[in-house]
Amino acid sequence: MKTILSKEQLALTIKRLANQILENHPQLQNTVIIGLQPRGIFLSDRIVQELQKLVDPSAIQYGKLDITFYRDDVRKSLHIASNTDIPFSIENQKVILVDDVLYTGRTIRAALDALLDYGRPSKVALCVLVDRRFSRELPIQPDYLGKAIDTIFSQRVTVLWNENDKNEQVMLLDN
Repeated sequence: MKTILSKEQLALTIKRLANQILENHPQLQNTVIIGLQPRGIFLSDRIVQELQKLVDPSAIQYGKLDITFYRDDVRKSLHIASNTDIPFSIENQKVILVDDVLYTGRTIRAALDALLDYGRPSKVALCVLVDRRFSRELPIQPDYLGKAIDTIFSQRVTVLWNENDKNEQVMLLDN
């Protein structure tokens, strides 16, 4: 087991991601943030909290997307569906998808499929905390990135959040 980001480094990384988003989307005009269920929402919640310190909170449009039934492995393994909560239109909006770990790219492909059920965005960007660079099966890359790491197939990246795990850090585990 190896720590990739400590609690302090995680907090700094989240602040940096929020600032980078704001650099490219001033005042979040025509921009929505969508956290991916189940674990991407912990990161998106934190990014939104940071953004609320920097812009008028009423300017932030924030939703949560469940991709369970859009996954290509939905019939192969058990997935528990979460709630989707997108209380606004994404039609012609710039969408920032937020997830904790980018691995094969299949989750993001499913998210793109699911997103189209809510309208046609003008642009979609991807924000991830950890990118497992050389594990990609699909041509998907993050626009906003906390940390890129090189892993092998037998390793797993685990992101711990206080709300769920009573601890906060990012770890690399050998199976």
